[in-house]
Amino acid sequence: MVVQESQDTKLTQSDSVCPSQQNRSNTSLSQFSGSSQHFTSNENIYYEPEEYTETDFLLPNQLYGRSRLTRSPQPKDANVSGAPEESICSMVVQILVPFLLAGLGTVSAGMLLNIVQSWEVFQEITEILILVPAVLGMKGNLEMTLASRLSTAVNAGKMDSPREKWMLIAGNLALKQLQATVLGLLASLMASLLGWMAEGQMPFNHIMLLCSTSVSTAFVASLLQGIVMVGVIIGSKRIGINPDNVATPIAASFGDLITLALLACFSQWFYSFIELYPYVLYLVNLSFLCLIPAWVAVSSKHPASEILLHTGWEPIITAMLISSIGGVILDKTVLDPNLAGIIVYAPVINGVGGNLVSIQSSRISTHLHLKHSPGELPVGRQSCSNPWHTFFGSGANHRSAKILLLLVIPGQLIFLHAIHLIKGGHTLPSPLFTIAFLFASLIQVLILLCMADCLVHCLWRRGKDPDSYSIPYLTALGDLLGTALLSIAFLMLWCIGDSGSV
Repeated sequence: MVVQESQDTKLTQSDSVCPSQQNRSNTSLSQFSGSSQHFTSNENIYYEPEEYTETDFLLPNQLYGRSRLTRSPQPKDANVSGAPEESICSMVVQILVPFLLAGLGTVSAGMLLNIVQSWEVFQEITEILILVPAVLGMKGNLEMTLASRLSTAVNAGKMDSPREKWMLIAGNLALKQLQATVLGLLASLMASLLGWMAEGQMPFNHIMLLCSTSVSTAFVASLLQGIVMVGVIIGSKRIGINPDNVATPIAASFGDLITLALLACFSQWFYSFIELYPYVLYLVNLSFLCLIPAWVAVSSKHPASEILLHTGWEPIITAMLISSIGGVILDKTVLDPNLAGIIVYAPVINGVGGNLVSIQSSRISTHLHLKHSPGELPVGRQSCSNPWHTFFGSGANHRSAKILLLLVIPGQLIFLHAIHLIKGGHTLPSPLFTIAFLFASLIQVLILLCMADCLVHCLWRRGKDPDSYSIPYLTALGDLLGTALLSIAFLMLWCIGDSGSV
């Protein structure tokens, strides 16, 4: 107590801290020593938690020698972060360019998937198609989640110090590589189980091929995209663009294409070894598994990533299981010659839905981090009973929901035309197919945006960090909804005799 009083006196003498700041200093210091207090300033009541949790804003400043005790106090509803105030025009411009890039990436992924499905390994081991949504969905589990966390860190001023910035980046990248390895292995085992349940048998060498392919693809794709994401976040900060608007769609812009290309190449390569050199598959799996202790050691040295190391597995594993169900639907649909055309459009509808909802989720999460204490919700958001509020409430996040929903139809029309051009321009989508595809995509995004508004606020109320929890769930549900709605659309077109093209 004597030490704390002397520290307060020193702060008062050296920095001219006002009484309300002294109260805040006392609480911050007591939090650092392990105690908890309530305290009152002239304008607000704050609560400092006893232990660090997912909602402690990624990086406690007190741990790294950079204190904000000398800054003037501001109310929680003030724009303390320095996050840019956005007009509708600037919001649309910032969202539109990465959204179109992401959509073109998913179009390319769909065309690539249409090509590689005829490869020998895809014909012989059809369970690889079950892997496709799960592996592609890892961008929602890992890359988009990383982008959302770092976007919040930028807007909250947590990356102003070079030391803070690189410690935050290193810890998150190490954690992401660990999660990619574990998720890749679990996704392959899930695909093997679902394949065995569907066919009644699953050769062991096929299981090993799925494991090697999935783990290698997840690891390499995660590493490449993680480096790109760090560059995007830092670049956005420097040029004054809100990273919440651009980071998550850029994370997905060529993520699907890169991941799918790696999946196809690794699977075909390992398939060439399966008969003559099967030990190669064992060595590949063993090599990646041996790196796990290193990733654990690096990520555990950082307080924010250490928290996620213990608590961040639930959403990504659950999301992987949900995406695998979508993979079963895709696998069964592609096997039907009348519905095989779905494989070109599935990555497009899934990617667009995931990209749009991830932007909204990231924006809402940042807003809660900056303006509300953990567990404290905005006025009128105590329940999720009114989906109308998602689009017609007041505030920037409601405007962004309307903008994102309005982007669906023009965006998908552009992507349909891009598919038509890539195919050589010989056939056009039929009017009925175009209407059915747009309707399915609109329903998917409408549901996802309502779910994002509800889920992010529910997670915040429960003390969970929405940056780490919401996007995996939402993108996985987007994959499941998109694949299911698109399958229904193709089935309806087949029933009425529409081939889908003219």
